[in-house]
Amino acid sequence: MQNILDRAKALAPEIILIRRDLHRNPELGFKEHRTSGVVSTYLKNLGLVPHTLAGTGVVATIRGNRPGKTVALRADMDALPIAEQAGHDYASEAPGLMHACGHDGHTAMLLGAAKLLALNNDFPGNVKLIFQPAEEGPGGALPLINAGVLENPTVDAAFGLHLGTFVVRAGQIALREGPVCAAPDTITIVVRGKGGHGAHPHLSVDAVVAASHVVVALQTIVSREIDPLSAVVLSLGTIKGGYRENVIADEVEITGTVRTLSPEIRAAMPERIERIIKGVCDSMRCDFTLTYEEGYPVLVNDSTLTTLVERVGQRVLGASNVMRAPVPSMGGEDFSYFAQKVPSCFFYLGALNPEKDCHYPIHHPKFNFDEDALPYGSAMLAEACLEYLSSAQ
Repeated sequence: MQNILDRAKALAPEIILIRRDLHRNPELGFKEHRTSGVVSTYLKNLGLVPHTLAGTGVVATIRGNRPGKTVALRADMDALPIAEQAGHDYASEAPGLMHACGHDGHTAMLLGAAKLLALNNDFPGNVKLIFQPAEEGPGGALPLINAGVLENPTVDAAFGLHLGTFVVRAGQIALREGPVCAAPDTITIVVRGKGGHGAHPHLSVDAVVAASHVVVALQTIVSREIDPLSAVVLSLGTIKGGYRENVIADEVEITGTVRTLSPEIRAAMPERIERIIKGVCDSMRCDFTLTYEEGYPVLVNDSTLTTLVERVGQRVLGASNVMRAPVPSMGGEDFSYFAQKVPSCFFYLGALNPEKDCHYPIHHPKFNFDEDALPYGSAMLAEACLEYLSSAQ
């Protein structure tokens, strides 16, 4: 009998066609109507009974031939509001939208894993397939959980993966126990002064100058208030204000992201940020408002399941192709909500290949990944399920 990787590689042409179809037709979060239809049709053709949750989410259960526990596999489906600049023949046909984070590949790989498991259900328990909307925002995992995706049957463990075009190539994985991804929070700062003519600055209160000092001063939080061995990111992404070159602006808006791994540091960041802004604005006669919005929680991998995935990877891919990531990513990932509810493992699947121009980072307009990675992902997801269900008896 073929091993699971050989079976997955036999499915590669089919999986790649699905991925390319999804890539040509990207959809934003909670608008993945066509994508959900593609997924549902494929699952029905496997003899499964998919149903929708949280608007565009799709869920189906593969039942083994004897009783046991239930494990969930999750893939995200949404694209990003980025205009694609890649020149391949399956480039996005939706203006201003593209799959710049590999979610088309995640969906295709989970469909491949579904086929591997559905065609041979000689295993105990159940595998719940979760095709999630809106990972890029505002977040689809929590609405799915609130809608009961981890119930009927009750999920005991969960696995997820993410394609990566960093140092890992097709056929390799990277994983770690404990914190895997940071908590990404959003800040919006509005600095308010008093507008006027650029020729008479003494009659105005310049919001642009005050906002500029706020931008610089906020950088001292990470550099001077946080232990250098603690990972924290404070990046300001936009600054908007003013009317024209000879008008002193009365208002400037700044937006940014705050990313932390420590709950204690995360809890202290709003006060630190507000204190810095207040000090600057008071000294420059400005008012301000700060809106601090908490995003996804830190994604934490279960140590036992991480060891299980490592063992599966060594068997399926070879020991030299399984790496322990030394540090977490400061990116955010709403699989973290699943990991809060059930023991989980989220790992990275290599898809780097400079020879195929697959080396741009995620969220880049030229992002693409090595499609040779897809059968490896399907095989890893399917085999991780089988390993968990057989060992959980």
